[in-house]
Amino acid sequence: MARQRTHVILPEELLAQIDALVGERKRSAFLSEVAAREVRRRRLLEILNRDAPLWDPADHPDIDEAGGAAAWVRKLRHEAEKASRRRMRTKH
Repeated sequence: MARQRTHVILPEELLAQIDALVGERKRSAFLSEVAAREVRRRRLLEILNRDAPLWDPADHPDIDEAGGAAAWVRKLRHEAEKASRRRMRTKH
């Protein structure tokens, strides 16, 4: 990822606390990590606060055709168990 130098003004006390945690030479990495985490958190909150539902059943017809989510999960578990038994048989 390309990097760009920027000028950020921080209170002296906060800067001293950051330096005590990570050291003067690792300020940029620390601030980048914290900023990226906060951007992800705010984007997630933005999604969660939308009025539109997150899940649209029309986007997942395979689940609806299987008789609903519970039936779909049961089917997946059954298929996984069968595959596991087959693997166990071939190992012996």
